[in-house]
Amino acid sequence: MTHELYNGPELMYSGHVGCPGCGATIAMKLALRALGQATMVVIPASCWAIIASSYPQTSLKVPVLNTAFASTAAACTGLRAALDMRGATFTTVLGWAGDGGTFDIGFQALSAAAERGEDFIYICYDNEAYMNTGVQRSSSTPFGARTMTTPDSSWKRTEKKNMVEILAAHRIPYAATASIAFPEDLERKLRKAKAIRTGLRFIHLYASCPTGWGYAPAQTVQVARTAVLCNAFPLYEVEDGLTYTLNRTGSLPVADYLKMQSRFRHLDAQTIQDIQDRVDLELQRLRQKAQPAGLESAVPAAASPGL
Repeated sequence: MTHELYNGPELMYSGHVGCPGCGATIAMKLALRALGQATMVVIPASCWAIIASSYPQTSLKVPVLNTAFASTAAACTGLRAALDMRGATFTTVLGWAGDGGTFDIGFQALSAAAERGEDFIYICYDNEAYMNTGVQRSSSTPFGARTMTTPDSSWKRTEKKNMVEILAAHRIPYAATASIAFPEDLERKLRKAKAIRTGLRFIHLYASCPTGWGYAPAQTVQVARTAVLCNAFPLYEVEDGLTYTLNRTGSLPVADYLKMQSRFRHLDAQTIQDIQDRVDLELQRLRQKAQPAGLESAVPAAASPGL
């Protein structure tokens, strides 16, 4: 597979305070490439609240509204209404929250906005824990992971919440998974979401984290790609809560993904097999829902990330 090099304007400055290898910074760069200059970003308490707005500096070339942890979707709703009253209907409102501010603390406001059919895009950049406050587990933290609040033998023994399925159950017009390792897929999905103006659009964006997951910063994109190619994070989209399209899967064993990260290093062979069985079952369920024509062949793990 060949990848076109991006030659448009960059809406994120090269200097920022993100960790080396931060997948969330790659995520923002790619998202703004797709959405363009006429975008206003709402960011709650999160890693990105620090990365974007460490006063008196900013790392973004678009307006940012910082809001409280629980209120991303509510703030997006108000901002959209204010822009529409001013006639700025061309401006895209983007909610940009981590998994803690989406899966947990911000879910009430997100669910309410989805039910009302509010007109904005909401991206959860998912690094699978509360990274900004010291790597505490969230309901997005996967089964088997160690965090500061699930340490040693107390590693997390509950499943990761399936947020796309929850949002699809709200019958929003568009929900999808995406990954920093597949930028063309992400760009296509964001352009598609931007073109829809009839309700909330939700993107669950995989953003690997070297600090919290325990791998070398240079492996960020490789970890993200492997998550897709072992089916721990398949790429798919759901339209109107009913029509599923499977975009990308793979055939790698989940052990290849787990062994890349120290947060899973304690797992024994039986537990890894249990995780493989869970991954296989979830993929089977997804394939039963998806349109067969939507499945693309997986790229090799060594393919270019296209960044």
